[in-house]
Amino acid sequence: MTDTTIDRTGYGAMAAPFLFVLLWSTGFIGAKFGLPFAEPFTFLLWRFGFVTLLLLAMALLMRAPWPAGPVQSLHIAVSGVLVNALYIGGVFCAIYQGVPAGIVSLIAGLQPLFTAVVAARILGEKVYPRQWVGFGLGLVGVVQVLMDKISFAGGSPLGLSMAIMALFGITAGTLYQKRYCAHMDLRSGGVIQFAASALTMALLAPTFETMQVRWTGTFIFAMSWLVVVLSLGAIPLLNILIRRGEASRVASLFYLVPPVTSLMAFLFFDEQLGVTALVGMFVTVTGVALAIKR
Repeated sequence: MTDTTIDRTGYGAMAAPFLFVLLWSTGFIGAKFGLPFAEPFTFLLWRFGFVTLLLLAMALLMRAPWPAGPVQSLHIAVSGVLVNALYIGGVFCAIYQGVPAGIVSLIAGLQPLFTAVVAARILGEKVYPRQWVGFGLGLVGVVQVLMDKISFAGGSPLGLSMAIMALFGITAGTLYQKRYCAHMDLRSGGVIQFAASALTMALLAPTFETMQVRWTGTFIFAMSWLVVVLSLGAIPLLNILIRRGEASRVASLFYLVPPVTSLMAFLFFDEQLGVTALVGMFVTVTGVALAIKR
């Protein structure tokens, strides 16, 4: 996927945010399927490695342009490590350490507020009062959606630290991408981002894990889904949205991830979805609508 496939004024531009939320929300489902069969750093080492090879083949076949110099390549690598290694790695580690998914989602749900505050200071983005109201409503809605799923039992200080690291990673990665990598080619840039992330996992996995993998059908399905749908679909979409919009507005879309994930869990795993969660979904959508309205 390239940003030339999305017409800023056409249906593609309108559909892109919703498609991103839908695809990104499936990441938690993929983690739920795959983590019982591999430790998190090992899981992500294989995932990032596969994505790097696929994107490299795509970039070479399509003769994609590469960064002009080592400084730009370094910026792209840093942005990739922040979003992929820190955020995704933090989420996977927190869940693996036993932190309830509701708590992980709630911590990650602080990202739009963090991004708006920092974007106003670093990128000079103006955040209007209406948007602040939207950010607040979005957070309230997320809490309502997750209310029945939040449990403070289980997990560990390490797991909670990983969830906080994930929050830092996605916030910093969104802002860094907007400031330093706005014009990167998504194919060659993706190679650099995922290669840097795979190298990070290659250093962490043998240090902290056994690196054993049970290649069951379920694990292969989860890996395939996360490689194709998340890494080759959702992450390029995120990069396009960051390139074309303000960081704070793009970040507000992450409020929609817990409601959509909860709806998927209801449809596919028969998880509970009560009245409070439904009201929370409405509040969240209202908040996001206020946050992204121009």
